[in-house]
Amino acid sequence: MTTKGMGRMVLRLVGQIVLSAILMVPAAFITAYVVIGVVRDFPIMGGILRGFRDAFGETIMLGALNFFYFVLWMIALNWSRFRAYAKVANSVRHIAEGHLDQKVNVAAKNEVGELASSINRLLEQLQQAIEDERQAEQSKNELVTNVSHDLRTPLTSILGYLSLIDEDRYRDEVELRLYVQIAYEKAQRLHVLIQDLFEFTRLRHDAIPLQMKPINAVEIMSQMLVHYRLSLRKAGMTGHLHTAETELPLVADPDKLFRVFDNLFTNGIVYGQEGGKLDVYVRREGTDAMIEVVNYGPPIPAVDLPHIFERFYRVDRSRNEHTGGSGLGLAISKSIVERHGGSILAESGSSRTAFIVRLPLNRPPELQPRSVTK
Repeated sequence: MTTKGMGRMVLRLVGQIVLSAILMVPAAFITAYVVIGVVRDFPIMGGILRGFRDAFGETIMLGALNFFYFVLWMIALNWSRFRAYAKVANSVRHIAEGHLDQKVNVAAKNEVGELASSINRLLEQLQQAIEDERQAEQSKNELVTNVSHDLRTPLTSILGYLSLIDEDRYRDEVELRLYVQIAYEKAQRLHVLIQDLFEFTRLRHDAIPLQMKPINAVEIMSQMLVHYRLSLRKAGMTGHLHTAETELPLVADPDKLFRVFDNLFTNGIVYGQEGGKLDVYVRREGTDAMIEVVNYGPPIPAVDLPHIFERFYRVDRSRNEHTGGSGLGLAISKSIVERHGGSILAESGSSRTAFIVRLPLNRPPELQPRSVTK
């Protein structure tokens, strides 16, 4: 309870004491008047009362009568509070039996009402904690299921082709080399998946420290386009940088940011090949740098768009398996960007798909609010 609430409670108690003391006087006088009438009209009862008077004295009897009425008035003035306390006690007992959806419905605007409100807030936090734990358990189960599936698929192929080789079930050296090549490619996919899984887990638990350095976002994106020039050419695509800025200073880990844009460029080349180009827009927006990687391939379905940054979520599982993705790339990118105090989102329409990264300009991530990845 706050100091202000304590003050109100003390003032209320003092007011009740004063009011009870005032009300007890007329009540006592009325009682005394009635007693005088009883003494006059009922001799036996009058004799008993005179005996009490002679034994204790008039002062003590009048004081006892006043005290009796004082207590009676105090009880009457606090009766609604006693009922509210009883209601709170019953509700808490019901909650203790496991009925966490129970609410303490007390509308009194006093300390009992504050107690009820605090209990209700505690219940809401408890329910949220239970829900978070349930989601974490579900997420863990989904992770185990997805990892098991994604590890089993390439491992089954590797074992199958190695078994064919071990049993000499190939026609010639060309077929042998084909089996070895397929097994090697599946092993590479397995390696990528395991590496991505470890990186994602360490990022989520902040186990990978960021090596923060001053960098230029415009220069970084220019270097990315140079790095991917050959890959773009092989895919029959061209890459273009669009910016009116010469420098957008960031404080970031360049290796981790390379991992983010490596993922976005790779996705743009794999899924935007039929669009023939990859555009990168770099601009300043307030105190943030906005970096937009745009491809012109088939759109991401609206039902899938909100989930593409979730681990192991795939718009098209078969397509992802052929391109060697682990299903963790975008989840890793989101974790890295959020650890830099930024955000990442995707927009997709009929003609273009854009991944938009927002990063704080020239400020370390601890000055930025961080999102929590679930």
